[in-house]
Amino acid sequence: MKVDGKQLIALGFRPGKWFGEALDHINNQELQGAEMMNYLEQFRMPDPIALREEPAAFSINIEAESEQEIQNVNSVIQTMEELMKTPTLVGGSIMPDSCPTGSVGTIPVGGVAVAKNAIHPGMHSADICCSVMLTDYGKTDPKTILDAAHQNTHFGPGGRPRGAQFTLPQELKERFELNPYLNSNKMHSLAQEHLGTQGDGNHFLFVGRLKSTGNTVVVTHHGSRAPGALLYKKGMAMAEHFRKQLSPDTLKQNAWIPFDTQEGKDYWEALQIIRAWTKLNHTTIHDLVATGTGTSVTNRFWNEHNFVFKENDLFYHAKGATPLDSKFMNDITGPRLIPLNMSEPVLIVDGETTQTNLGFAPHGAGRNISRSAHRKSKGDKSVMEVYTEETEGLDVRFFSNEIDITELPSAYKNADSVRNQMNQFGLGSVIDEVEPYGCIMAGDVNKNAYWRRKKHKQKSERK
Repeated sequence: MKVDGKQLIALGFRPGKWFGEALDHINNQELQGAEMMNYLEQFRMPDPIALREEPAAFSINIEAESEQEIQNVNSVIQTMEELMKTPTLVGGSIMPDSCPTGSVGTIPVGGVAVAKNAIHPGMHSADICCSVMLTDYGKTDPKTILDAAHQNTHFGPGGRPRGAQFTLPQELKERFELNPYLNSNKMHSLAQEHLGTQGDGNHFLFVGRLKSTGNTVVVTHHGSRAPGALLYKKGMAMAEHFRKQLSPDTLKQNAWIPFDTQEGKDYWEALQIIRAWTKLNHTTIHDLVATGTGTSVTNRFWNEHNFVFKENDLFYHAKGATPLDSKFMNDITGPRLIPLNMSEPVLIVDGETTQTNLGFAPHGAGRNISRSAHRKSKGDKSVMEVYTEETEGLDVRFFSNEIDITELPSAYKNADSVRNQMNQFGLGSVIDEVEPYGCIMAGDVNKNAYWRRKKHKQKSERK
């Protein structure tokens, strides 16, 4: 009598692609009893890991100070409660700049999730190693620095054109080639094309003066660009592979790669390589400014705020949270940076780990409402009217020459409120500030995007 799939299920085996091959072998070899069970043991999967019935504990370092903020805070807490049912998580925290992103159960911006022996790609997001770097150029005129930065940086989609690209250092190139997540022609090409670029959205190049010395500094904000996005895509695919095997009830965005597997160790190393690439990306832009102005660099430091940090078997996933504790950064050279908005100082902070902050601080001011809701809030005002009102006294430039009002100060939470809550909840101490002179952002890159111009041209030709 032939063995069929129903019998395998009755024996406690979970259905899978292996059923067909296994049944053919069993029936062709006429396996029975103990002999059949010995053969089948290689396919036995562990019981699925269930979601927690109650969320793991997390700290709330945020307080609503207006009617508008009440809904935001409630949404953040709701999504964290669902997120913390993920079986690998053992702790978490939310910061004063927290805001939801994605469906319920997705880690919010301004969230920290601590997992045991697991890396969750969805909890660091596609913008891996989004980070900030400060370089001090001494007493150089800030307009000279901003002009040189505008000439040398690159915002918007895509990478630098041929002839304007930078070559990856050989040591970093070899690290890409040795890692299975990073060793592809596409990845190598993107790593070269995107070096020295800053992307779009809320990424910026900020010029200001240190409150303590009056020195002119540049602060850049961007992540790992297309190389990081491609690694994220590969990481999510691998995590989904494990989710189906280990915990099908876990939300797809919260799937994980077990660190005690080769896939997990390779992914961890890939994150460190992408981190090194991102730091080089910042450095490349800052060095171009120094070269273009003939200025000496007197100080430089940086920190990421969108990354995974490891301590023994615990993995701290920071989705927009600044690491205060030096144990999280193996190349720490200075304090940490927390930008607020283009009209406010960039905060330079240090601080101690507490039970509630888990070693982290906010990464910025965050948002209470979406970009589209912010646009609607401006009523009948023109883009230029809003821009003029909110950038008075500042040299604010948009690389695409199209103003993006959703990156102007009113799009973000009240900066004083964030600073007050940092003090209230013990989230770092401000030791210096970068007072604003001006900044460069991508701007509304879609308004006159190439694909829009091409579509308009084709439409005109048809008419």
